[in-house]
Amino acid sequence: MEAEEVKTAESQETGLRSHIPFWMKSNLTIEEAAAYSGIGRHKLRELTDNENCSFVLWVGSKRLIKRRLLDQFLDNMYSI
Repeated sequence: MEAEEVKTAESQETGLRSHIPFWMKSNLTIEEAAAYSGIGRHKLRELTDNENCSFVLWVGSKRLIKRRLLDQFLDNMYSI
């Protein structure tokens, strides 16, 4: 099996989403958003608990962070 075929098989087995860099994803998990932004997981959960939070996307009970809206939010903040 060639290297490209192995890589494709690994992607199918582990899920393609895990190989996409943070800055290319539309939505991030809390852990990914913390690594991406430098904001702690606890603070991100606190911010996204607010029902008026514009950058949270709830998928059932799972919360995802809308990366572009998080960037806009942070651009307009002095402190959080």
